[in-house]
Amino acid sequence: MATLLLRLLLVAPVLLLAPSAAGASSFPVNVWPKPTSMSWADPHAAVRVSPSFHIVVASSGNNPYLASAAQRYAKLLATERYRPIVRPAVNVTAGAALETLTVAVSDPAAPLQHGVDESYTLEILPAGAGATVTAVTAWGAMRGLETFSQLAWRAGTGRRGGGARDVVLVAAGVRVEDRPLYPHRGLIIDTGRTFFPVADILRTIDAMAANKMNVFHWHITDSQSFPIELPSEPLLAEMGAYGEDMRYSVADVRRIVEFAMSRGVRVVPEIDSPGHTASWAGAYPEAVTCAGKFWLPDGDWNNRLAAEPGAGQLNPLSPKTYEVMANVVNDVTSLFPDGFFHAGADEITPGCWLADPTIRADLDSGGTLSQLLERYVTAVHPQVVSRNRTAVYWEDVLLDAAVNVSASALPPATTILQTWNNGPNNTKLIVQAGYRAIVSSASFYYLDCGHGDFVGNNSIYDDPNSDFLAEGGSWCGPFKTWQRVYDYDIAYGLTAEEAQLVIGGEVAMWTEQVDAAVLDGRVWPRASAMAEALWSGNRDASGRKRYAEATDRLIDWRQRMVGRGIRAEPIQPLWCRTRPGMCNLVQ
Repeated sequence: MATLLLRLLLVAPVLLLAPSAAGASSFPVNVWPKPTSMSWADPHAAVRVSPSFHIVVASSGNNPYLASAAQRYAKLLATERYRPIVRPAVNVTAGAALETLTVAVSDPAAPLQHGVDESYTLEILPAGAGATVTAVTAWGAMRGLETFSQLAWRAGTGRRGGGARDVVLVAAGVRVEDRPLYPHRGLIIDTGRTFFPVADILRTIDAMAANKMNVFHWHITDSQSFPIELPSEPLLAEMGAYGEDMRYSVADVRRIVEFAMSRGVRVVPEIDSPGHTASWAGAYPEAVTCAGKFWLPDGDWNNRLAAEPGAGQLNPLSPKTYEVMANVVNDVTSLFPDGFFHAGADEITPGCWLADPTIRADLDSGGTLSQLLERYVTAVHPQVVSRNRTAVYWEDVLLDAAVNVSASALPPATTILQTWNNGPNNTKLIVQAGYRAIVSSASFYYLDCGHGDFVGNNSIYDDPNSDFLAEGGSWCGPFKTWQRVYDYDIAYGLTAEEAQLVIGGEVAMWTEQVDAAVLDGRVWPRASAMAEALWSGNRDASGRKRYAEATDRLIDWRQRMVGRGIRAEPIQPLWCRTRPGMCNLVQ
């Protein structure tokens, strides 16, 4: 027996679905991140997606990653169960169905690298007449396929005995012209403090691609563990990983890199050094200073051996340091094809180096700690460059007040600096010095902040009248809400010329208090907020911050992510989404 929906389609040219309660929304169905330009002809219409719907890639050459993406999105359209919280008010064209989406790419061989063209145009014609994604590169086409998938939704109850049959609808009469504001839109995941199974990393990368983020900054190692198996230096993982079952094999790395490539996401590896290297001491104790010592002698911060447990830094005076680093750089750049290599160089703690007799002797003969760091950097930087890589360092290497290098040791042509301290002020210092900058300001983009301090035996909690660090109980508190993330302008305070050197930003998930059980909720949808701000900005056409308008859209996007298997945390009760404006502070 014909379902109610099909019977209505037979007797009327269009069917008006339930009126939308979301009058403040831009469109009945929205895309995240918001496209640069999107039009949807009035009255808003939709067309049924045919059960035989397929995606055709028509380009001058074959790109296997785009081919697999086309298959993946065709399957997603057929299987995704997303139903908008507020049913879209659209006219459904009777008797028509969309059969094909055609993808046309003019330069399918363009490699996935920094600055690659990610622009695309999407057009979905009325009445099922066809749909096209046109892009210069395969990576831009993937962004267009994601947009297309977000313009589709389920309608009907799916019950055969009563109610409308479950159908897939897609917006029709739509044109999208889109490109990112910033070429670098990333997420840092720290696997040195917490080991994450490969499946969790893959799920995170999949969610990144859905948010049109394109850089997975893999902070692989830290003082706590060295979990990656390197062919030339197997002892580092054997002695430095948490356990045999908490290592990333060469096969694991290749799987992650290939998976990311198939979604247009670059994997930038970070091997932090010479600081944050206590985990190297099991394999090479002669190359690591102050390893195994308590990080905060006598509880005196001024005499600390590390920024946090545990203590240990590579010794720039040890020949073993450079022998091992040469192998590490060669192995990592062989495993990771990306053009960026993150070399760390943050938080050099003077106390750790001062605890070493050979370094004390060097200082007694007139040397300085900054000269030690510069000796290390000037030895390792050419190794990175010789592997055809741009070296990325944390800002400390240049800006740290106690231990830093001269600008002459870091050629801007082969160096990018990543900022995390002092908000926009340090970004300005970096670009004024002529360096390209990646912005990860802890005041805006550190997603781990606000969950309290993780160190134990802290007597400050003994005082019943103490409200220890009321702003969140951690050095970078309070918790960074999605609006805090969304509102940050990463080029704030810069001249137009200086802003050209800001290549983008990364939100960071440091993992002292995070594991696989809570990863998704800590990252999403707050990382989505940065994704939109760096893709199409956080302001409307008049220049006004658009966070109020973004709230309902982010609720919808979070709901869709959850349906895709991403355990993103909610930002409001659903009551708010169905009553636009009622949960705002100001109407």
